[in-house]
Amino acid sequence: MTGYARATGAVPGASFTCEIKSVNSRGLDIRMRLPPGFDALESEIRQLIGKMVSRGSISCNLAVEREGAGGHVRLNQQALDTVLAAIAELGTRLVAAPPSLDGILALPGVLEQRDQPLSAAAEDSLGIAIIEAVSQSLVDLVLARRQEGSRIAVVLLDRLAEIEVLIARAETHPARGREVIRERLRQQIADLAIDVTLSEDRLAQEALLLATKADIREELDRLVAHLGSARQLIAGGGAVGRRLDFLSQEFNREANTLCSKSNAVELTAIGLDLKAAIDQLREQVQNIE
Repeated sequence: MTGYARATGAVPGASFTCEIKSVNSRGLDIRMRLPPGFDALESEIRQLIGKMVSRGSISCNLAVEREGAGGHVRLNQQALDTVLAAIAELGTRLVAAPPSLDGILALPGVLEQRDQPLSAAAEDSLGIAIIEAVSQSLVDLVLARRQEGSRIAVVLLDRLAEIEVLIARAETHPARGREVIRERLRQQIADLAIDVTLSEDRLAQEALLLATKADIREELDRLVAHLGSARQLIAGGGAVGRRLDFLSQEFNREANTLCSKSNAVELTAIGLDLKAAIDQLREQVQNIE
């Protein structure tokens, strides 16, 4: 399921922004981007996400801005000595004007900009405030995902209603009747144009055998049971994505068996329509937690 949440906060000396995004995924995949120095918070944030979300690809981005950022400049003496030594060595080999001071200081690593450090108490307060902001972002994210889930639930119920109609059509299809099967068998024998005479008893036995092989009673009963289970899960709410995914697989299994047992073109067409509706159901199920 998709969702987005954002929270901001500040403590004396620093401010921060926390963004959490969610997109569809079969499992739970957490990706985090924390600024340097905040790695200690990663484990706690992951635990918070795991408690609130069970499915989806989650991206958590944290940005921290300190007051007076980059205001402290420090001379890297070691880097400067290395540069001066290189200049002196080149002076023995080449005839050239010596480099200017601003040119030397502009070399990478010679001057370092550092943020104004916070006190230990302020750092602790900043960490606590960040965790609180992450918690609030997760609450907002879950709310957004639930709103999307409510919209998807309507689509799922429409697909289930379509499946129910197709099950009813298969249930009442005349091709399932024993008399229809016996008449079809009689016609097939006649079409072969061979001199075969079957008594009515033998014809009834053969028709019964064919009807037994083509019987889809169990498949239809299981499809109806799966319909009830799916609707119950949707009505109950919560994290039902994986269970609905399993049910959609069972729906598909029964539809496949129905097609394989079909003894009429019209019944096969119903089975194929069932498979198409079930595929649409599965596609939507992938989008919920």
